Amino acid sequence: ATANPHKLEEVKDICGDCGIEFILPDKGFNPVENGSTFEENSLIKAKEAYRVSKTYCLADDSGLCVNALNGAPGLYSARYAGSQNEKIEKLLFELNNKSDRSAKFVCCMTLLDQNGKIIFQTIGECHGSIVEERKGVNGFGYDPIFLVDGYSETMAELSFEEKNKISHRANALKNVLNYLQKRHE
Repeated sequence: ATANPHKLEEVKDICGDCGIEFILPDKGFNPVENGSTFEENSLIKAKEAYRVSKTYCLADDSGLCVNALNGAPGLYSARYAGSQNEKIEKLLFELNNKSDRSAKFVCCMTLLDQNGKIIFQTIGECHGSIVEERKGVNGFGYDPIFLVDGYSETMAELSFEEKNKISHRANALKNVLNYLQKRHE
């Protein structure tokens, strides 16, 4: 349940040949994300996708939470500024002269069954910090300024394969896949 083709590609790459087909909702899928948490927004998206599809739905809500900015941009990561370039510039400006640059990507995933009922909800996180200038060309969003803990590269400098092993979305999706595997054992 996303209109973001980058997210769909990440999900497909992370899942590999798990036997699940992932498809984007029809054009015009644009649920009103007015929840106050990632969990609420993920559920809003899942319910809207179910309303139009009447089948199993997986939705995520994700964002970048920066400690020195009291968790901002957080829920508003996609709406933090106009273009993605403007979002990054705004974030770097607001962190100017801040010593604490720690941050985390958060992803909440909600899975609804064929009847539209929540059967699983989980959160994945990826911890790191915000660098002072962009580095790398892979990924999307805030990846060029997010340095992953334990790595010397930003998320945008990592290969797609490496990113899809450690990202917040990968961590949440692994939980979903583990749940589905245990459910069908």
